[in-house]
Amino acid sequence: MEKYEIIKNIAKRSGGDIYLGVVGAVRTGKSTFIKRVVETLIVPHIEDEYERKRALDEIPQSAAGKTIMTTEPKFVPNNTAKIKIDDVECNIKLIDCVGYMINNAIGATDENGPRMVKTPWYNEEIPFTEAAEIGTEKVIKEHSTIGIVVTSDGSIGDFQRNDYIDAETRVIEELKGLGKPFIVVLNTTHPNHPDTENIAKEIRQKHNIPVLPINIEAMNEKDMYDILREALYEFPVLEVRVNIPEWISILNLDNKIKKSYIESIKESIVEIDKIRDVEKITEHFKENEYIDKCYLSDVDTSTGIITINLSSPMELYNETLNNLIDKEITTKADLLSLFQEYNVAKKEYDQMKYALNMVKQTGYGIATPSIEDMKLDKPEIIKQGPRYGVRLKAVAPSIHMIKVDVESTFEPIIGSESQCKELIDYLTKDQEKDKNEIWKSEIFGRSLDSIVREGIQSKINLMPDNIRFKLQNTLTKVVNKGSSNVITIVI
Repeated sequence: MEKYEIIKNIAKRSGGDIYLGVVGAVRTGKSTFIKRVVETLIVPHIEDEYERKRALDEIPQSAAGKTIMTTEPKFVPNNTAKIKIDDVECNIKLIDCVGYMINNAIGATDENGPRMVKTPWYNEEIPFTEAAEIGTEKVIKEHSTIGIVVTSDGSIGDFQRNDYIDAETRVIEELKGLGKPFIVVLNTTHPNHPDTENIAKEIRQKHNIPVLPINIEAMNEKDMYDILREALYEFPVLEVRVNIPEWISILNLDNKIKKSYIESIKESIVEIDKIRDVEKITEHFKENEYIDKCYLSDVDTSTGIITINLSSPMELYNETLNNLIDKEITTKADLLSLFQEYNVAKKEYDQMKYALNMVKQTGYGIATPSIEDMKLDKPEIIKQGPRYGVRLKAVAPSIHMIKVDVESTFEPIIGSESQCKELIDYLTKDQEKDKNEIWKSEIFGRSLDSIVREGIQSKINLMPDNIRFKLQNTLTKVVNKGSSNVITIVI
């Protein structure tokens, strides 16, 4: 990622402002870090000459030894600096915090007891140690877009590694509770030494955060962009977009393949919190037999939107097609033949579907004839008085559908009343879970659905052909003559 992209993406995530809150224990090099960032990253990119000089004048003091240098929080520069890198403009500011006390550090007390310091948040002075705790929370929570925790391996001055651990842990845990993106800079004189790498690894594993070993005194522009890049990956993921094969997306929700995809997607995003976590997301999809490949197609660090593409095995489509149509398709000829059959069926269904909906809703539906169904008789000349005309007569079959509720009653004689109750309980035991389960129940060796279906079919077949013919003729007369009254006698 180019340096201008890093700045642009961070600025976009934070509304155009990059505020770095520099926190940690005392005597770790926080002020030196700010000094190097201002001199190397900020000042060279400030276009206004006066603003450049002002930024340099406001750099905090730093020195070796055990004496605490930063005694109150400071904004550096005091007024936000506007920088321009290539075509990217943004506002940038660093906040230098009072550090957490460590053993053997000098300056937390004076002849009167606890040292009192000024802060931007209170009119009165407060104890040094309290300023460190309050300042860290307020700087990170209210004034920063990114937190930089500075700690040390003990190689930069007069303190040992063990002197920093307690304060380091307190700061990191506090920042984790605030929910802002932050990283740890391990200040060291030998960043590539194996011992330093081991310390960084230990902090990384203990707190699950990125740690960069850097010699702050010699920090260059590349190091600074590495820090910002790592911080950018700590921003939260706001949206995960998953692209699945189009043919799977149109399957019904109860389809086992689609359900499997949905479950895998739900499981995969549970652990995704930060941009850095996106590499974990592909692991969950590898266990799904219906997913052939999974890869990150886009990670937009400027918006927090992650895009994932999933693909299915080649043979899965054919297998699903065969299951859906309940017919094995092995050649292109089979598929083409099926499409031809379905095309004919679809045309017929399209003509009937409105009538089917009507009959389901009202009990009566009419399928309007298509132009192919219409037959035009030979035109005839007609005479009305002294005038002549032409008769054009067309005949078209309209299909009328009537919903008839057919009753089927099955009354087996079981025995005692208690036996009948047991049968009812047996039939209805799974009805609450699945209302269709009752039809699978067996009575006298036969399923209930076959018994009921047989009773319904026998009643339907009882209607003789002559009655059907008479009903058809009656409807034809009602439709063509526009009758509004019908008298029916059923004997």
